[in-house]
Amino acid sequence: MSAIWFDEVLHDGVGQRLEIAEVLYEGKTEFQDIKILRNKKFGRIMTLDGVVQTTEGDEFVYHEMFAHVPLLAHGNAKRVLIVGGGDGGLLEEVLKHKVEHVTQVELDGGVVEISREHLPSICGAAYDDPRTELVIGDGAKFVAETEQRYDAILVDSTDPIGPGAVLFTREFYGHCKRCLNPGGVLVTQNGVPFVQGDELKSSVGHFRSLFADGAAYVISCPTYALGFMALGWATDDIDLRRQSLETIQARFGAAELGELRYYNPAIHAAAFALPNYMRTLIAGV
Repeated sequence: MSAIWFDEVLHDGVGQRLEIAEVLYEGKTEFQDIKILRNKKFGRIMTLDGVVQTTEGDEFVYHEMFAHVPLLAHGNAKRVLIVGGGDGGLLEEVLKHKVEHVTQVELDGGVVEISREHLPSICGAAYDDPRTELVIGDGAKFVAETEQRYDAILVDSTDPIGPGAVLFTREFYGHCKRCLNPGGVLVTQNGVPFVQGDELKSSVGHFRSLFADGAAYVISCPTYALGFMALGWATDDIDLRRQSLETIQARFGAAELGELRYYNPAIHAAAFALPNYMRTLIAGV
């Protein structure tokens, strides 16, 4: 029997191929096509409209760095807003901290339902945590209208295509700034700059026009192919991304986050050191 392959082509002339051992789910939500596939190396994989969103094998890289870098840099985050992130992996990592309340606004309720059924190894019991408030709705509309305020806003979005495009605009980032408490931090998903450079350049330009500090840090997540992935960074507290290693180590110890597979204080500090092609990309924006 010939192998079944999943081909992902995101960029002109390049992509990745994953052998599929099993198709566990295939269907449509209100907004997009969704599949849960199984690969021998990466385990269960969720795709939306033919694009890999998360896998059991390497989700820890993305979700640990997305949550722990901003929350430990902040040092005292009590209220967190997650926009997107319907697979629940980021929510689970945030809830490892001593936060009081996490609001998650996810446009597509179907993604949450399917993730809870088919990807429990990623979301765990995060949606049952009493600190979690799940809002099924438009994240851009939510930040434009809410009177709630947060210490950290984490935008775990899809790429800027279709419904996700609004989450990369200056208007959206401005509304996020309005929703932040003093000293708060905004972190965003900004793609793989080697092939999506305009996305990072645009976002950091918007950050720097709105906040005292706009930057990015990098992670290496295998199924987000073709180089380092960038997470955007915006805050009015210019000291947040310059915390000493000793400070982060002390906060990390006090947080008692349990066993992590990627994040540690040293990699936290190193993640803000960008390769030259990224530094050039965002210089002067």
